[in-house]
Amino acid sequence: MSTSHSAVQLPADWRDFFALTKPRVISLVVFTGLCGMLAAPGTIHPVIGFTAILCIALGAGGAAALNQWWEADIDAGMRRTASRPLPSGRMDRTSARDFGVGLSAASILLMGLAVNSLSAVILAISIVYYAVVYTIWLKPRTPQNIVIGGGAGAFPPLIGWVAVTGDVTLMPVLLFAIIFFWTPPHFWALALFVRSDYAKVGIPMMPVVAGEASTRKQIFAYCVILLPLAMTPWWIGGTGLIYAIAAFVLSLAFLALSVPVALRRTNGEEDPMKPEKRLFGYSVLYLFAIFAALVADRWISVQGAAS
Repeated sequence: MSTSHSAVQLPADWRDFFALTKPRVISLVVFTGLCGMLAAPGTIHPVIGFTAILCIALGAGGAAALNQWWEADIDAGMRRTASRPLPSGRMDRTSARDFGVGLSAASILLMGLAVNSLSAVILAISIVYYAVVYTIWLKPRTPQNIVIGGGAGAFPPLIGWVAVTGDVTLMPVLLFAIIFFWTPPHFWALALFVRSDYAKVGIPMMPVVAGEASTRKQIFAYCVILLPLAMTPWWIGGTGLIYAIAAFVLSLAFLALSVPVALRRTNGEEDPMKPEKRLFGYSVLYLFAIFAALVADRWISVQGAAS
């Protein structure tokens, strides 16, 4: 990690610190964490529940800030990330590092004091997983970085569930697994149409190292696995028919959209609506929708039992 982009050219303001947290990514993290909490059996006081979600958001934001602190030089070399606060020179690295450490520590401490110790431990693991295991160790070394590192983004529903129940059972593990297996096709679809950026900065993403053809086949393979996996919460009796139908339809559509990606021979830079972009866009919608279905199923089940 060099310091070639540590000079401050412009004063950082609150928007730069906010940008360090990757707010668009955090929205999905917070949503899946909230869904894990709402789908869990039992109840949680609204104030404690809000605190748990706040901690998940702060922890994710802290990890994102540490990721950008470490990767400032890499971000400077990529068109997609060159305008971030550090590579653009609006903030120095020390400020970004301290901000990330502060947010991360505060989130873990608050989760432990206000919610429960197990959720705080899992939150701490998720932060270290993303900021250290993925960012520092896996990403620059192996094309399997996003596969193994996918666990970092899979923790929120598990944390939300544990915030309510205080223990880990099969259902939250399955929610973790759904995001874990969703991550490679989601991220590799993006990597296919920004492949040149990763190649330029020497990051061994799958399309750069294994080539497009292999990446496309692996995207399809993960989508095949995701379909039965997404149905498993219903098969074990953890959800009702509403979730089952939604999971099947959403996962089947995901698989269908992966077929043209798998069959495509080239990136087709001239095609603004190429299959990779459609798959990437749908993948975000997929995760929002399947977790929303999980919550809707749980709410209807509770209402039915109450009546």
